[in-house]
Amino acid sequence: MKKKSLVLIMIFVLAAVGILTACGGNSGSSGSSGGSSGDASGGAEGGAADIKVGFIMLHDENSTYDLNFINAAKEACLNLGIPEENYMIKTNVPEGQECYDAAAEFADAGCSIVFADSFGHEDYMIQAAKEFPNVHFCHSTGTKAHTEGLANYHNAFAAIYEGRYLAGVAAGMKLNEMIEAGQFKPEEAKMGYIGAYTYAEVISGYTSFYLGAKSVCPTVTMDVTFTGSWYDETAEKEGANKLIGAGCKLISQHADSMGAPTACENAGVPNVSYNGSTIDACPNTFIISSRINWVPYYEYAIKAVMKGDSIDADYSGGLAEGAVMLTELNESVAAEGTAAKIEEVQLAIETGKLHVFDTSTFTVEGKTLDSYMADVDTDPAYEGDTEVIADGFFHESQYRSAPYFDLNIDGISLLDTAF
Repeated sequence: MKKKSLVLIMIFVLAAVGILTACGGNSGSSGSSGGSSGDASGGAEGGAADIKVGFIMLHDENSTYDLNFINAAKEACLNLGIPEENYMIKTNVPEGQECYDAAAEFADAGCSIVFADSFGHEDYMIQAAKEFPNVHFCHSTGTKAHTEGLANYHNAFAAIYEGRYLAGVAAGMKLNEMIEAGQFKPEEAKMGYIGAYTYAEVISGYTSFYLGAKSVCPTVTMDVTFTGSWYDETAEKEGANKLIGAGCKLISQHADSMGAPTACENAGVPNVSYNGSTIDACPNTFIISSRINWVPYYEYAIKAVMKGDSIDADYSGGLAEGAVMLTELNESVAAEGTAAKIEEVQLAIETGKLHVFDTSTFTVEGKTLDSYMADVDTDPAYEGDTEVIADGFFHESQYRSAPYFDLNIDGISLLDTAF
């Protein structure tokens, strides 16, 4: 990072106010172990009043995905006592060179740590990390920190598959209730799922959701359709309507708009959302939602910079760490007994008695998996895959923070794989 006097930094910040809007009440709105190399030293070692933090968001508050990050950024900074003028949020930053530009602007503005929230931001965050070795760059959902070897570049995700599994339990309970009410036969218990892309992150998510539902409704099957976009309200609504028309009795999603939930509300089909509650818009169909709580990670990383400590190359917290959460259950839609069942299953996950990807609970092409070599190292310089099945379960997010479960298990049908 270029060295500037305090006066010059203040002048730059004032000049840049039209580009980077200090957040708190106002957000900007424009279109393992640590690595072994680099020169990051904590940067703003000292108190909360001294540190400056930058946040880069793919979309704005209209995206449930980005709103989850925005709310966490504000909460973490408030909890740490960071003044509003010392943290900045830049929204609607595409997965392109614009991300590097935003990261560099934050670094030049005096930020000691910069966060980005979308998969496609990664290469541009790495570019910034190499140019500004005294600034920490933390990227959510990326895969390259453990192979880049930069002391100031870090990946973070969460064991969201644990939350997806619990949401699936709620879905399965609802299907059972509908079956008992005579709305359809057990063999007709089919769910639908709208995914953005055929990435491992999405596959891991919908598979864990399905396994949660299957744990209580053994006859359930699921159809999955893809939109080719993280946020496309029209495509997500069309996808939900297509699945409903194909006989799906309940819909969930890994896409960021209100398209699918509103389609479910209009059709009277139960819905399990993602990243936050949609009960206000969908009071008659919303059941529950899982989400990543980014507050623990934001606080951990910012505190590390304040103390001059290293930051893990890969972070993945789960239910036990408070990094994965469920929204409040909509009792008026959820099946009776759902809350107690979720509590029971959550305890089993947290204590290690239950593993989401227990290989005895699913098959692939009719066979139980006893070995799987996963593509954990995405860097071409690292050859060979990693064995991820041991002790009877697939060890998701153990060898890097981002998901790498990419198997198509029996019971799940993909309607299209163009994305």
